[in-house]
Amino acid sequence: MSSRNTRLTLHCSIVLALAACSSDNTATPCTMDDECPSRFCQADDTCAPLQTVDASTGGDSSTQMDAPGSTACIPNNDGMISLAELPLAAGRSANFLIAAGSGIDWDTTGSAAADNSRTWDLSGALAGDGEQPVMLASPSGAWWAGDFPTATYATILSKTEPTLLGVFNVGSSGVTLLGVVSTSAGATKTELSYSPPAQILAVPFMASSSWTSTSTVTGYADGIAAEYSEEYDSIVDQVGTMKTPYGTFPVLRVATNLSRDSVLYNRTFAWVAECFGSVAQVQSQSYPDAPTTTEFSNPAEVWRITP
Repeated sequence: MSSRNTRLTLHCSIVLALAACSSDNTATPCTMDDECPSRFCQADDTCAPLQTVDASTGGDSSTQMDAPGSTACIPNNDGMISLAELPLAAGRSANFLIAAGSGIDWDTTGSAAADNSRTWDLSGALAGDGEQPVMLASPSGAWWAGDFPTATYATILSKTEPTLLGVFNVGSSGVTLLGVVSTSAGATKTELSYSPPAQILAVPFMASSSWTSTSTVTGYADGIAAEYSEEYDSIVDQVGTMKTPYGTFPVLRVATNLSRDSVLYNRTFAWVAECFGSVAQVQSQSYPDAPTTTEFSNPAEVWRITP
């Protein structure tokens, strides 16, 4: 296939749909989560907006408290994330601080707490940082829409390859990757289909939950015919808290190994919070530089939510 590394960045597959609103002058001041209707006090000491979930589909509806046909998504901190607690829907967006490139120094291990949970801190600056809005785009009207009729949304996969989009479905079994496409058609288009779709998240999930899928990937990468297999092995391997520029979240860490044609391609960690989705994600270097240990300290990309 093409020399371009058409890779999945897990953070984008489960990107949270919360629109960061800390700059809203009407935001309610707070010092503790319990002071907010949303039960989340942001890093700037204002309450996060109350998320709503479509009552009929379990998907996110809007950030308005009284959206028709929707119910409020309030974190209950029960240690389990259901489909209704993943606010993934076309049209939603969030701001992320993204570090990409060489020279990023951050250890995925975090710090151990007395109760065997872990804490991680991604609130500070990293080499190669840049702020970027991330949108969950509607498939409607896209050049590739007819080939992915069950798509829920599409979004970028990597800061370094902004012209590649992952096409995802959100359904009763969780989040699946249907394909990877370029933002435009033409002789050098990318349009890769996954059969069966790759399982990115299986819901509900909690500590020690795991899932695996193997897909045959076919189509075109940069206009060149391609066919290969990809396997996703995921496990919720840690529980704890993640500190981001937006605030500190109770999280489940989803660890995913991506193998291509039975060879480890990269490792990804996503820190997922109830009603917010993925608030941070770290991707390792890719083959042939994929890490040989579970934890690593020289990531290729680091994403975290920011106001």
